[in-house]
Amino acid sequence: MKLVFVVQHLHRLPHDEDDVKMIGVYESRDAAVACVERLASQPGFCDFPQIIDFEKDEDDQGFHVDEYELGRDHWPEGFVTV
Repeated sequence: MKLVFVVQHLHRLPHDEDDVKMIGVYESRDAAVACVERLASQPGFCDFPQIIDFEKDEDDQGFHVDEYELGRDHWPEGFVTV
């Protein structure tokens, strides 16, 4: 099983529109966190520089570091828009 770590950044635009930026895919959590550390002081990113922890953070604006297994379908049941 090969894992990768996807880094994205989310901030909310007026009218509750999400602006998600795909930052990169890294081979370790440490490399993903190092990416965030490099970008966190840059324009735009510095407004929401934290890595989001959904168990602790109420606001989901900031960096998201998610673990994915390569070669696996991650939305096999589809989705429904509510």
